[in-house]
Amino acid sequence: MNKFQHFLMLCSGANNHILRKTPSEWNKYSGIGGIVLFTAVFATLSAAYAMFTVFDNTWAAVGFGLLWGLMIFNLDRYIVSSIKKTGSWWNQTLMAIPRLILALFLGIVISKPLELKIFEKEVNKQLNTIIQRNKTELEKKMNSRILQQSGPFVEEKKQIESQMAEYQKAYDSAAVELEREILGKQTGLTSGKVGYGSNAKRKEELKNRRLADMENFRKQMAPRVEYLDQQISKVYQNLENERAQTEDAENRFTGFAARLQALQELGENNPVMALASAFIMGLFITLEISPVLVKLISAVGPYDWLLDKNENEVRLYSKEKIEKGNRATAHRIAVFEKSLEDTESLDGVK
Repeated sequence: MNKFQHFLMLCSGANNHILRKTPSEWNKYSGIGGIVLFTAVFATLSAAYAMFTVFDNTWAAVGFGLLWGLMIFNLDRYIVSSIKKTGSWWNQTLMAIPRLILALFLGIVISKPLELKIFEKEVNKQLNTIIQRNKTELEKKMNSRILQQSGPFVEEKKQIESQMAEYQKAYDSAAVELEREILGKQTGLTSGKVGYGSNAKRKEELKNRRLADMENFRKQMAPRVEYLDQQISKVYQNLENERAQTEDAENRFTGFAARLQALQELGENNPVMALASAFIMGLFITLEISPVLVKLISAVGPYDWLLDKNENEVRLYSKEKIEKGNRATAHRIAVFEKSLEDTESLDGVK
């Protein structure tokens, strides 16, 4: 047994002291240990990439990746070593089912970050599509909120402008009538005489009154219009600030969850991507559950017999010590009770 083979056997979770006595089992447990080791390596790479997308820090990603890989390594060793080749095949299968479910879950957890890395270019492209789609939806919501919040102010300003337009229309009408009166153009409201006569004077007074009314209304409404403009501008400014902050957040929508969403949408829109993703996930799930399956379907060998023998010896030794302890305690109690009876008899004789 060389050092590398010894290391792989340690990775398998087997008892190396017993394995040394069973050379025929070395290859099997070296293979199981190799699968456990490579699963831990893939788990380390997977977690490191996932954490890099979260923290954007190489050292944090490496540290967490190593920690996660060690945890998966230890967990896989425990899962494999806890399967005992004792009892019927059905009992072994029932014992292995929870371990297979756990291994299945670990395979999915390990595969997803690696899928994101494998399809990184496609995911980045889909991520940009999602960001632009979110910005479009944000623009629609912002426009709706602008109309909702500034609507009362805009409506009131339109009413003021409408009234101002009426005053302007009345003034323009009076100015036109005055011009026609002076030029002697015959209409239903003019005399048809050329020159500045009494009719022209009256029309000039009407024009001046309407000009004064228009100017008075403008001066009267000027503070209100200024206030309405300020409120409308404030609504736009507040929403523009909010839009800028939200768009900045959307531009940073590149985290782990966002990439998972992009990968999911790629699978929904592209059957080839969905098939490739399923095969990659299946590969890692198979890799994760293979040590359990190998241990389950393999025939009982010398290692299993020696392991069962050692465990049985420990059980018998423990049972023997417990029985001896119980009997010794019962004997001491009996002796103590006998001595009490003898003491009471002597006291009675006296």
